Amino acid sequence: MPVPHVMSSDAIREAFSAAMSAMYRNEVPAYGTLMELVADINAATLEQQPGLRASLEATETLDRISQERHGAIRLGTEAELAMMRRVFAVMGMFPVGYYDLSEAGVPVHSTAFRPVGEEALKINPFRVFTSLLRLDLIADPQLRDIARDILNRRRIFSDGAVTLVEKAERDGGLSPEDGERFVTEVLGTFRWHQQASIDHALYERLHAAHRLIADVVSFKGPHINHLTPRTLDIDAVQEGMPRYGIAPKAVVEGPPSRNCPILLRQTSFKAIEEHVLFPNMDGGLAGGSHTARFGEIEQRGVALTPKGRGLYDRLLNEARSKVRPTADGSNAQDYGTALRDSFAAFPDDWNAIRKAGLGYFLYSVVPGADLSAHAGADIESMIEAGAVRFDPIVYEDFLPVSAAGIFQSNLGDDAVQDFMASPNQKLFETALGAAVLNEFEHYAGIERASSRQCLAAARALSAAA
Repeated sequence: MPVPHVMSSDAIREAFSAAMSAMYRNEVPAYGTLMELVADINAATLEQQPGLRASLEATETLDRISQERHGAIRLGTEAELAMMRRVFAVMGMFPVGYYDLSEAGVPVHSTAFRPVGEEALKINPFRVFTSLLRLDLIADPQLRDIARDILNRRRIFSDGAVTLVEKAERDGGLSPEDGERFVTEVLGTFRWHQQASIDHALYERLHAAHRLIADVVSFKGPHINHLTPRTLDIDAVQEGMPRYGIAPKAVVEGPPSRNCPILLRQTSFKAIEEHVLFPNMDGGLAGGSHTARFGEIEQRGVALTPKGRGLYDRLLNEARSKVRPTADGSNAQDYGTALRDSFAAFPDDWNAIRKAGLGYFLYSVVPGADLSAHAGADIESMIEAGAVRFDPIVYEDFLPVSAAGIFQSNLGDDAVQDFMASPNQKLFETALGAAVLNEFEHYAGIERASSRQCLAAARALSAAA
C-alpha cells in the first residue's frame, strides 16, 4: 500500500548528502577548510568568466555547484554490495558504469551510484563511487580465506536501516518521519570506527598484501574515505591549498588545463594518519595507526563520446608512456609538459569538439529566437542562424586511471603493486543484483532528446502559423 505522504527520493538524497558532509567535516576538519577554499575559488571564477556563468545558467546547473559532492566507499563482500544498491535506490541513486581498477594496481572493481534524471541531478547530484574488494587478487590463499571469513561475519547495516529499506521497497517510499530515520540509520554505516576489528599482527599481514585490503578488512564498516566538492578551477585550488595549510598531492589527475574542460580532473590532500586501537590476546587494546581517509577535489568538463574517449585514452597513454608521474612529485613538471604536448591534438574549442563528434552537448532554443523560418531545418542550420545554442553536457562519472592515481598517491611511494588487469563486469553485476547503466548511451540519449525538442518547437510554431 503506497505511503500517503511520501518523502521524495530526491529529498532523502539531499538530506543524506548534507548529513554526510556535516559528519565528515567533524571527523576530518581539513575537509571544512577545503570547502572554504573551493567556495572562494568558485565565486571568483564565476565573476571572471561570464561565459561559464551563462552556460551554467542556460543549463540550469549553476545552483548545484555549491552543493555538489561525491563520496567514495570500499565494500568487502557481494552481499554488502547488493544491499548497498538497495539503500542507494531509496535515495534515487543507481549504478552507472563499470570500472576495473586492477589495471592500475588497485585490487577492486567499482561502479558509481548517482541520480540519472536531469531534474534529479539539478536538485542534488550526490554520487558515491563504490568499490568491491577483489579477494581473488590476494596472492596468499591462507590470507585470502582469513579475509573472506572476517568480512562474511561482519554486518555493516543496522537492523533499522534494513527494515526501512524493506519498507520503502514494499510501500513505494517512506514518510518524512521514516525518511529522517533512514538518513540517521544509514549514516552510521559510513562512520569512522577508531577500534579495529582485528589484531595488529593480522592488520600488518593485510597491509603488506595491499594497504587498501587492510583498510577494507580491518574495520567494522566502510567508513567514507573522502568526500569531494566540485571546483570550477582545480589549478587554483591546487595552488591555493598550501596557503590554507593543506598539502596537495603532486599532480592533478586527468587531462591538462584547457579552455574547454573535458571529462574529469582531480586532486587531493594527503591521507591523514589516524590513531587506531587494535584488540590484543588478553582482551585489552593496543595503540596503532592507519592511513586511509583524505580530501579530494574535482573539476568536471564535457562528457565525451566513444570517439572522444578513445582519443582521450590514446593521448593520456602517450603522455604517461613518456613520463609516469611519481608520488613524490619529483617529475611533476616533466609530466605536465608531456601531458600538454600530447593533448595539443585534442580540439580546445566547443564547436570544434561538437562538430568532430568528440563530446555530448545539450541543445536549447535561444530565448526570443524566431523559429518560424526553421520548420524543416536541421539542428546545424538552426545553430548557424542563431536560433539554437549548444552547451556541454557535464561528465557525471569517473575515470579509472584517475581514481587509481588518487588512491595510490595516498598509499605511499612504495605502495604501487602490479595486478594483472582482470575486468569482470558480469561477476560484478551478479554481485550487485542489477546491470550498470552504460554512461555513453545515457549521455547520447540526453543529447538526442534536446535536439528533438528544438526541432519539435520549430515545427509546432510553423504549424500554428
